[in-house]
Amino acid sequence: MEIINPEIQRYAEVHTSSESELLRQINRHTHANVLMPRMLSGHLQGRFLAMISQMLKPKKILEIGTYTGYSAICLSEGLSEQGYMITIDINEELEQIARKNFEDAGVTEKVRFYVGDAREIVPKLTDTFDLIFIDADKENYSIYFDLVFDKLNAGGVILADNVLWSGKVLQEKKDKDTRAIDAFNQKIMKDERVEKVLLPIRDGIFMIRKLSLQNF
Repeated sequence: MEIINPEIQRYAEVHTSSESELLRQINRHTHANVLMPRMLSGHLQGRFLAMISQMLKPKKILEIGTYTGYSAICLSEGLSEQGYMITIDINEELEQIARKNFEDAGVTEKVRFYVGDAREIVPKLTDTFDLIFIDADKENYSIYFDLVFDKLNAGGVILADNVLWSGKVLQEKKDKDTRAIDAFNQKIMKDERVEKVLLPIRDGIFMIRKLSLQNF
């Protein structure tokens, strides 16, 4: 189920800043050679991620779900001069592709890539973050949110991808992943510690800003 009219999508992309030639190459290579290429952020969402990062100028970014590295490269565009990001993916088969893309993009010094289960890695991180992007297995979205919340600085932003799940969140009969996404959306809606906006960009992005302590 496409939730955005393809012609509207193309119109939006035409009127959005272009992706770099390297990002276009990563996009093409992923679609030609990697399973489930829809997992890649792509042009419109990639520019959105880059702009949010450029607006926040984060010192540290955390990403759960690296895939082939497209989104990490976009997010890294806004890092402060001494900033860096940590990205985590459980798929060992994509590690070499992602690392090559980071090298080609010249961001290897800014991107720290961990391969493994984020549920085990995140609790061991001592960093705190200004921007967090969650784009991994949907069943564990609520768990990831709970794991990262105390590591997000006040005023920091969490972006959660695929929260409309091809429109399946509207269906009465929901599969396991859809139920998990819907439960996550309900959880965020009720959380008074955050401001939130669910944006119908591509497959849905939840923008979640952590309030300062005096606000809750």
